[in-house]
Amino acid sequence: MTSALVEVLHCSGMDGRAVQVGPLVEKAEGGPLSAYYARFGRGEGAALPAGYAKVWMVITGALTLRTGGSTLPAGPGDLLHVPEDSPGELTADEDTELACVSVPVH
Repeated sequence: MTSALVEVLHCSGMDGRAVQVGPLVEKAEGGPLSAYYARFGRGEGAALPAGYAKVWMVITGALTLRTGGSTLPAGPGDLLHVPEDSPGELTADEDTELACVSVPVH
């Protein structure tokens, strides 16, 4: 029997980049999901869809998700569920940090 490793994963600063995404849990680790952090500078964004379902939690900042004719604002503590292949776009209304989990692992 192997024991699971519990880790505390720390993310560093923006380093002058407007959008930064980094893996925390990846496919190579053999788990059922991926976890990562994302940072967006004010006004930066990302297009959907993604080929996998995901949940984002806003840690700091504010963003707007536009999808299916709806405009959804989100701030610290808000969770956004983005189903697989959902159309739309995400825009940071201010400098924003997200914790992200997606399934299946990638």
